[in-house]
Amino acid sequence: MCGGPAPRIAGEFRAGEPRAGPGPGCGPGRPSGNTGDMANAAPLARPVFLYDGDCSFCTTCAQFIERRIPTGAEVTPWQFADLSALGVPQTEAEEAVIWVGGTGPHVAGPVAIARLLIDAGSFWRPLGRVLDLSPVRWLAWPIYRWVARNRHRMPGGTAACSLPQAQRDRAAPSPAGQRGEPDRPSSPTPSP
Repeated sequence: MCGGPAPRIAGEFRAGEPRAGPGPGCGPGRPSGNTGDMANAAPLARPVFLYDGDCSFCTTCAQFIERRIPTGAEVTPWQFADLSALGVPQTEAEEAVIWVGGTGPHVAGPVAIARLLIDAGSFWRPLGRVLDLSPVRWLAWPIYRWVARNRHRMPGGTAACSLPQAQRDRAAPSPAGQRGEPDRPSSPTPSP
């Protein structure tokens, strides 16, 4: 999840469309950018639901899905998925949750959540169908973006949840456990 540009109101990404920038002018129905289409990808054994594994709030939500929503989809952090095989550009995975089904383009945000709920069946399916209705999607996108922008304030969220992926990568500790500092010898070097 994140507060990036909104995909089309239907939640589909289309190749070759310009990206809409975030902000007040962004709204449902705005084009969102490139997709890796599924034409070159191998058929999926089951759908995949991608989320931001570096975000504690997103991880908490994914754990809720795994415990409470009986979906047939693989719920996995995008950081551990083969995005190119799924036809999902990393920039899109950083912006919102993604549903990659067996057919058609992948979808994002509330549309991805709707597909997950529809796939789960039982009493989740009607909730997913309602969320997938055009007027509801139109309302769901601003709410989704608000939650994404404020996920670091949500239960289970941390300050890292608010950082873009590039900043999280730079802020990660080096293998020596120190940020950006070279490894230091453990014993002092003799003076000449």
